[in-house]
Amino acid sequence: MIAIFLKTLPFFALIGVGYWAGRTRFFSEEATAYLTKFVFYFALSAMLFRFSANLSLAEVWDTRMVMAYLWGTAFTYGIATLVGYLRRLDVSTTAVEAQCAAIGNTGFLGIPMLTLLLGADAIGPMMLALAVDLIVFSSLITILITGSREGAVTLRAFRTVGLGLIKNPMIVAMVLGFTWSGLAIPIPVPMNEFLAILGGAATPGALFAIGASLATKSAERMQIAGWLSFCKLVLHPVLVGFAMMIFYVDSYKSGVLIATAALPVAGNVYILAQHYGVAPQRVSAAILVSTALSIVTVSLVVAWVSAV
Repeated sequence: MIAIFLKTLPFFALIGVGYWAGRTRFFSEEATAYLTKFVFYFALSAMLFRFSANLSLAEVWDTRMVMAYLWGTAFTYGIATLVGYLRRLDVSTTAVEAQCAAIGNTGFLGIPMLTLLLGADAIGPMMLALAVDLIVFSSLITILITGSREGAVTLRAFRTVGLGLIKNPMIVAMVLGFTWSGLAIPIPVPMNEFLAILGGAATPGALFAIGASLATKSAERMQIAGWLSFCKLVLHPVLVGFAMMIFYVDSYKSGVLIATAALPVAGNVYILAQHYGVAPQRVSAAILVSTALSIVTVSLVVAWVSAV
């Protein structure tokens, strides 16, 4: 446990440096926004393209693993939705809380950190988990919020979802990368080195951006933030772990996706909440609390899955 904690510490230390920069206003909100754009559209996309272009989709794809992760995440989403319903929340707020409970920071934190902690073979399962999060659950929240506001699920909602997927650079990078791999086209050395240099900026840039963005988050509604953090850091990995056993997924892939499920609430949930004007303060608090707690919980989960 101590050894794993010491390995994760540099990653969270980078988040801490970013938090300090944002808190002291050394990095303004505008600067943080532009850094996030650089990481999202350039560095992380280069990393994902390079990884996927050097992988075979047929080699990476595992139907049982994808189904197990989907069901584990869906059950977490469902429990958070049921609790929201029992608290008499409206559909939009319930959908946002469910998104907090089930969607982790795989792109900015998971892929850079867990690839180094669990080995290069972890990238394939994590990319599939990221695809499930983006295609299924990011689409679901858009449909739920749009449908609740318009009184019905319309074609416009599906058009919004489709455009969102097409414009998401992480999805585009993975699709292009796997297409490149499927065509068996060797990556030219200069191009590979360019992608390696640009993709190398993803890890420090993403972690710094997470910290700087956390500096603008408030810690209001602590009771709700605590519940959503419990769902994300404890309930989600437990349910994904059970699903992996039910679907007989091998131990290494199971460990990778349990660790992925244990990641704190994703920053893009706040972007969605702010865009739709639905409970951005409680999402902000959930991100802040879950990220702070994950310094310990992620280390525990990674130590456990590494030992299995």
